[in-house]
Amino acid sequence: MSAAKLLPVGDRGRLLELDDNRAALAVAARLRAELPGLVDVVPGHRTVLAVGDVDDHALLAAAADALAEQDERREATSFEISVLYDGADLAEVARLLGLDADEVVARHAAPTYTVAFLGFAPGFAYLLGGDPGLEVPRLADPRERVPAGSVAIAGPYSCIYPRSSPGGWRLLGRTELRLFDAERLPPALLAPGDRVRFVPL
Repeated sequence: MSAAKLLPVGDRGRLLELDDNRAALAVAARLRAELPGLVDVVPGHRTVLAVGDVDDHALLAAAADALAEQDERREATSFEISVLYDGADLAEVARLLGLDADEVVARHAAPTYTVAFLGFAPGFAYLLGGDPGLEVPRLADPRERVPAGSVAIAGPYSCIYPRSSPGGWRLLGRTELRLFDAERLPPALLAPGDRVRFVPL
C-alpha cells in the first residue's frame, strides 16, 4: 500500500491520488467524518477531491489513517436490480466477445458490483467488480439518446442511465428502477460504496 499523493486543484481544492477504488472510498469516508472544514468530498476511481479550508498535513494524516485501516466508515447499502436483458447492443457484445447472448447475460448478472463513484450525469453510478471477460470498448459513435433505465457496459464499468441522455456505452438491457429523483433525499439512489446485483427478468 502506498501513501496518497496530493495535488492542488484551484484555490481551495486538493486531489488525493490513490492506488485503487477501495482506497478512494475509505479515504473519502474518513475525510467526511473527521475534517468538518471540508465543504465537499468527491471520490473517483482512484482519486478523492477535497474542497475546503483544511491544511495539507491534516488531509494527508487522515488519508494515511484511512489507508492503514481501509475502513469505509459507511454502512454500504445493497440493491438487487431487476433487468430485462433485451438491449440494442446485446447481440453485438456477444459477437465481439465470442459468446452467445445468454452467456453474456449470465456473466453480467453473476457478480456483486460496487458503486465506485458518481459522475457524467446526476445519479450516474460507475459500477466496478464485473467479469473482466465482458470488457468491451465504448461505441465509436455515441447515441444521441439513451433511454432512462438502460443497463450498459464499457471498459471495466457497468452502469444504469438515470435519465434519457446521450451516451456511448453498450446497451445490454433496461430496468424500471428510478436512479435519480430531485424530490427524493438524497436524490441519487446509489452512493459510492453501495453494492449492486443485477437480477435477470
